This record gives sequence, structure tokens and C-alpha cells, in this order.
Amino acid sequence: MINFQDEICALTKELVEHPSIVGTIGERDMAAFIYEKLRQLPYFLDHPHHLRITPTRHDDRERYNVLALVRGRDENCSETVILMGHLDTVGVEDYGKWMGLAFSPDELLREWSKGKIPAAVARDLAGGNYMGGRGVLDMKSGVAGNMAILRYFAENRHRFQGNLLFLVTCDEENNSRGILSALADIHQLAREEELRFIAAVNSDYTAPRFDGDPNRYIYLGTVGKLLPAFYIVGKETHVGQAFEGFDPNLIAAELTSRIDYNPDLCDEMFGEVTMPPVSLKQTDLKKQYDVQTPQTAFVYYNFFVHSWSPRDVLCRLKGIAREAFEAAIAKYHQRGRLYSRLSGNSYVPPEIEPRVFTYEEFYHLCREKHGAEFEQQILAFSHNMLNKESVDIRQYAKQMVEELWRWGGDAEPAVILFFASPYIPRVVLNEDDPRDFRLIEAVYRAVEQIEPYCAEKIQVRKFFPYISDMSFVALSDDEKEIQAFEMNMPVWGVKHQMDLEAIRQLDVPVINIGPYGKDAHKQWERVEISYSMKIVPNLTVAVIRHLFSS
Repeated sequence: MINFQDEICALTKELVEHPSIVGTIGERDMAAFIYEKLRQLPYFLDHPHHLRITPTRHDDRERYNVLALVRGRDENCSETVILMGHLDTVGVEDYGKWMGLAFSPDELLREWSKGKIPAAVARDLAGGNYMGGRGVLDMKSGVAGNMAILRYFAENRHRFQGNLLFLVTCDEENNSRGILSALADIHQLAREEELRFIAAVNSDYTAPRFDGDPNRYIYLGTVGKLLPAFYIVGKETHVGQAFEGFDPNLIAAELTSRIDYNPDLCDEMFGEVTMPPVSLKQTDLKKQYDVQTPQTAFVYYNFFVHSWSPRDVLCRLKGIAREAFEAAIAKYHQRGRLYSRLSGNSYVPPEIEPRVFTYEEFYHLCREKHGAEFEQQILAFSHNMLNKESVDIRQYAKQMVEELWRWGGDAEPAVILFFASPYIPRVVLNEDDPRDFRLIEAVYRAVEQIEPYCAEKIQVRKFFPYISDMSFVALSDDEKEIQAFEMNMPVWGVKHQMDLEAIRQLDVPVINIGPYGKDAHKQWERVEISYSMKIVPNLTVAVIRHLFSS
């Protein structure tokens, strides 16, 4: 066992004490701080061209990634392992009266010990084995661990056959511009240094999977995420003649009742299941109060995947949208007839057809109807939208669908299904693939070697359950499946830039060996010191050793 704990503990505090909230100047400055720390290592004094700080591309603010290459004993060996992490954090508003101490781990713990804190937090702190502060878990302890491993590798490179590429990125907590930009830098470095990437080890945080969970975890591959959205058109009317219109919120409610927390929409693979989808937004699109019912509504849902492609999700949700539409119509008619009996008024049921389109289908209808003029105008509209910097990507996508409806819509209700957020790919490691198997075998050998030094059981699972930069170093969906996403993502290639070919070319199997702690992104964020700063770096070094010796 290598003695990393004191070094990583001190480095973690240093990193936490330099705020790097995503989207702030601190995020920019953190890259420079890490770069300067690494520049002082003797290896990079001798090999300055192996250390780089690179600006992000297609970004609306100045920020940077850091890459650092250390070659092993054989200068002609191309095999390289990528050590990944991110430098940005979420904000600190949740710290309340302790907000001013969020970046001071030692002071924060002293103040917590004086105040009234949750019993579970108090139990953890009582043993002296936890450190608190914003980013201490997600993921500055992971970055500190990677920096310590890089230092160790540089000082002992005569013991390693292959090479190690340290990568720390910005903007992981928002739109992943850091890793998406870094892909080009990785490929450039690979061409210059003739590198061949055999594995990537991410160091994002891990946490208990349930209350009382005694285990620690390593993950092979990662969950993917989609954000399917529905633009719902109803028929507006005065509230005094409610049954002369059709409320789009009724369809939205039926959709949410079928999708929210629905275990039938959990994606199972290798015996592991995703969290079910959950609503992240549900609203009508009226801009002000009046006594007219809304004409349109907008909903979207978080959707995790292990095995399903974007095309699979579209097919499932299009069917569910039709069921929800039909149920809303049936409820509307049933209640209209009941009201008619109660009021004595006659009820003539309006004809409502349950029309559900994907964005791609409705786009083709508009093109057939209006030809080249439509395509030119919709392209101009999408580029003009770029001038509205305050419009986030989900609202941008929604406004594109609204414009589509303006061209091809009519006076009757309809639903348009589309994707409202960037493609976050799933990554599956397959034991039948020799490269994947080599990494999987190295993981199990490392666990066998290091677990005796760990007080807890270390479990190996197939899918990292949180969104991370792991999704952008390999693709498990094929080209046709990804095209289903591209054709149904209104902002693809305009507001959202993603070089899929760069990911395909990198295509490296990826795992996560990260620090362990609790309450990431919350007020009580804390990291367990002994496992995170002693066991985790030794696990990572063991995996690297076994990869190069296999």
C-alpha cells in the first residue's frame, strides 16, 4: 500500500479553499491553480511540453481544461491510461448561515460541531474520519487523488510500461463543455506523442446506494441520460364555456401519471436497473393571467438508460403519449356528459383525434407542405435564437418546436415529442470485447489485492449511476440509433455542439473509482477520508499496474 492519505488530504483542502463554482471566474482560475501545482513537479520541469492548459471551444465564457502526460519507462510504448476528473462545483446557497465557510473545511467542521446538525452527520463527524465543504466530495478529493497518483507515477515511471494522461475538465456540472472541448486536445496530443488509449479511470464521487449500505463501489461503464419532452397543443376557450375547448394540461397530467416514477420505464441490463423517469418540468405556456384556458403546455422528464437507445425511448414514449391523449379525451367526454346531466345543458361532444408526432415526423410534414422556404426560414430562426444568450437549451428546443407548429400546425390538439437536452451516452463494458475484458480483469485483480486493507466490502457494479464526463469517451449506441436523437433534437448542431466522431475515435472503455461520501450537492457534503484518500488511490494504481502488465 502506498501512503497517499496525508498528501491527498492536504491537496483536497487546498482545492476546496479555491472556489470553482461552475460559470464563475473561480472555475477559470482553478484550472490555472492546478496547472501551476503540476508545473512544479520535476517531471514537467524536464518535459514542459507534456503539460497543457487549453481553452474550451464553442463556449460563451473563458475557462480551461488541464492535460498532463507522463510517459513510462519505455518511451516507444503507445499504451496510455486516461485519469479523469472535473474541477468545477455547484453553488453554495444551500449552506445557509454557514455559506461563508463552505470553502474552509477545518473551520466549517468546527462550526458544525457547535451547532445543531442532523444525527447522521454528527455520527460521521464524531469519528474524525470525514471532511466537509463544497466540492470536497464532488469532486475535489478525486482530483487531489489523481494529482497525487500523477506525482507518484512521474517519480516511479521506471516501474510502469505504459503512459498516464491526467485530464481535469471544467463545466461538468452544467453542459459538459469541458470534456467535449478536451476531446480535440486529447486527439492532438495522441497524434503528437503517438499514444493509444487502452482505458480511462474516472474519479467522480460514490455514495451509499441505500440507507445503511455498508459497501464501497467501483463502476464499469455508466448510465446514459435523455430528456424527452412533449409540446402539447390544446384548444383555448373562455372558462365560462370550458367544454368548447380542450385543456392541454389534461394531457400533460395524463402523461405524468404514466411516466413519473414508473418502474415499467426502468431500463434493466446485466441485472441492474435504472432509476425510473421523473418529471423535471410541467407547465402551460400562458404568459399572463386571464380567463382563457391555455392553448399549449410543455413537459419534460429525466430518463436514464442502460440498454435502450434514443430510438427505443422515442418508440416507448410515443406509444405512452397516445395512450395519455386517448385517456384525456375519454375523461373529457365522460365529464362533459356528466356535467350535461347535472346542468341540464345539452352536450355535443367535439371531435378530437389523438395526434402524436415526433419532431422528425412533424418537420417532414412542414417540409412537404412548404418546401425550401420552410427549411430556409427555420434555419434562420434557429440561428437568430443564438442571439438570446439567456435562453437555456431546453427553452431553446421548446421555442424551435413552437416555430415548427407555427408553420405546420392547425386549430386542433396535438402532441409533439422531442429531446430537449444534450445527448448523454450510456457506456457499456462487454466482457466479450478483448479491450473491455482487459480492463474488467484489471479491476477485479485490483480489488482482490487492495480489499484486505479496506474495512468495507468493495463491490464492482456495471453502471455508474450519476451523470458524468464518463459518457463522452465512448459510444455504445450505433450510428443509426444516434441519428434518431439528432433528428429529434431541435437544437442539434446549432445551440448544442457535440463532436460524435471525436468520441467514436477515442472509444475507450471507462470505469469509475472515486471517493466515498454523502450529501453531494447538499449542505452537508462530506467525504470519508480513510477510504477516499487511502484505498481509492491504491485501487487506481493497482488497476493501472495490472493493465500494463496484462
